Amino acid sequence: MLESVPESRPSDGRRARGMRSRTAILALAVQMASREGLEGLTMGALAGELAVPKSSVFALFGSKQELQLATLAAARRILIEQVVLPAAPAAEGVQRLRALGEAWCDYLTSGVFAGGCFLCAASAEMDGRPGPVRDAVAAVMSEWLAILAANIDAAVSSGAFQTGLDSAAMAFRLNALGMAANWRYQLFGDGSGVAHARAAWRAEIDAASS
Repeated sequence: MLESVPESRPSDGRRARGMRSRTAILALAVQMASREGLEGLTMGALAGELAVPKSSVFALFGSKQELQLATLAAARRILIEQVVLPAAPAAEGVQRLRALGEAWCDYLTSGVFAGGCFLCAASAEMDGRPGPVRDAVAAVMSEWLAILAANIDAAVSSGAFQTGLDSAAMAFRLNALGMAANWRYQLFGDGSGVAHARAAWRAEIDAASS
């Protein structure tokens, strides 16, 4: 599930400085990849943005693939911070589903990523590119869908949702709403898609409750 994983504490000052440098570089890499895509994220381009030698970036990541995977992991942490954790205080089931929908819609228009929702864009970009990066994107999105499905199942178990409701199908629909809202917002600069998604998310929950 999408949960924060504590990082190990550096054993010396040099390693601590390296981790701080890596974190700062990843903050820029996430923004670059949200605009240019994961395939457009290269060590040379990142070094150019940082005005440092390419070798400095290579020393931290070792390969373009490692940089892509580390950038994806950073984007995952942002999703946790912006969407999952704000909804966590709500009771599992219907209340948390509502909170997740509100938090996700807020996140889509928050400007946290320069190019819109990183994971929405990465899903479209990598779906036809087999390999470790595609697998990592799929794993993160599977975690998100699992969170939605788990709360739908909890609502069914509590009697708040109809017995026999297909949680995977409902999770698919809820996720599709957010991805479509991001598409409209980024391509057309039209926030009405987010408003539509917010209303439709609530309607899905209301329909499942009747």
